[in-house]
Amino acid sequence: MNAFLTKAAAVLRDPMIRRRILFTISALVIFQFLASIPIPGVDKLRLASFFAQNEFLGLLNVFSGGGLSNLSIVMLGVSPYITASIIMNLFTMMSPKLKQMYQEEGEAGRKKFSQYARIATVPLAIISAFGFILLLEQQGVVPALGLLSLITNVMIIVGGTMVLLWIGELITEFGIGNGVSLIIFAGIVSGLPSALSQKFISFTQADLPLYIFLVAFAALIIYAVVYVTEAERPVPVTYAKRVRGNKVYGGVSTYLPLRLTQAGVIPIIFALSILLFPQLILNALSKLTIQGAVGDFINSASQFILNALADQRIYGAAYFVLVFLFTYFYTAVTFDPDSISKNLQQNGAFIAGVRPGEATSDFLSKIILRITFTGALFLGIIAILPLVLQGIFPQIGSIAIGGTALLIVVSVILDLIKKIDGQISMREY
Repeated sequence: MNAFLTKAAAVLRDPMIRRRILFTISALVIFQFLASIPIPGVDKLRLASFFAQNEFLGLLNVFSGGGLSNLSIVMLGVSPYITASIIMNLFTMMSPKLKQMYQEEGEAGRKKFSQYARIATVPLAIISAFGFILLLEQQGVVPALGLLSLITNVMIIVGGTMVLLWIGELITEFGIGNGVSLIIFAGIVSGLPSALSQKFISFTQADLPLYIFLVAFAALIIYAVVYVTEAERPVPVTYAKRVRGNKVYGGVSTYLPLRLTQAGVIPIIFALSILLFPQLILNALSKLTIQGAVGDFINSASQFILNALADQRIYGAAYFVLVFLFTYFYTAVTFDPDSISKNLQQNGAFIAGVRPGEATSDFLSKIILRITFTGALFLGIIAILPLVLQGIFPQIGSIAIGGTALLIVVSVILDLIKKIDGQISMREY
């Protein structure tokens, strides 16, 4: 407690950190304001009924901070950018030039990589906006739109997505923490008061033991998430002694920290995007009235996939597998054992008992494969845990985003604390 108060006092004393925190809060308030501005002509009763019948849209609503449930101008949130980032990361596995730009060109390369992802966001946002408006028209949530009205609404929605992305980048540059992650975090937190109030209204004394169990279980899961997120596998590294003139350099021992969850919360977000984006397109395709055999095939195939994903067991299995695979994939993209081995060798460092060069690279690859398996398994279990609890205790209602939301919230808070610590340390130096 004393450490927390000391840190809080240090934050309040530093004008630069105060400005950064206030800028972040102001940007998130603007984001919530934008999420409350609806597009024209929305039937709120039909909209509420439509969302009640489509639980998977609640997951997409997380990324828009409630903007989707209001059909706001930022209804797509940052999901098109996340999908574009997934595509760009896939391309790094196929294009050596992109991989070199992302991993070896430093900050300039990462900025160029992010610029490509922003450019790819625009067509993805256009496709998503068009498909979603078409789906809403068929459900009667919005009136039938002419060509000009349709283009106008698509432009408004795409513009809202790009404004939201711009706000996220401003937070990253002038605020504290990662802007996109904080926008998702704000979306989750903004929905907590209404969710808790609904649970409170429907609460009965018979539910008390179940609620006590869920609160205790949630505390245990939060502890596990924090523990696994912060867990590291230290690899001992020794720097060789070098004599220059009358001075001896090196000879010190340190360690290389390998995170158990090297990919962080990114696999969860990637898996959600992969599950949600096709569902949105398939929902629109299943309602299309295309004549002939091609139309029948498209409608039947779309409906078959949607019915399969509506099964909680199939959905949970697909969710778990995607999270598991994306954990390995993102770790492979961000962690390059060859580059680390080369850097160690150039700096006169070595791992005890392992030859420099290729042997060191193979040694690091084996370690990261083993620890990533544990991290991927943990992330997959956390992702599907709410679905399991809902199956065991149907009376608790829908908590389909519980595990994902919890993991994102905890990860973002931990990252935010580290960024604030870094700012405090920098000011002290």
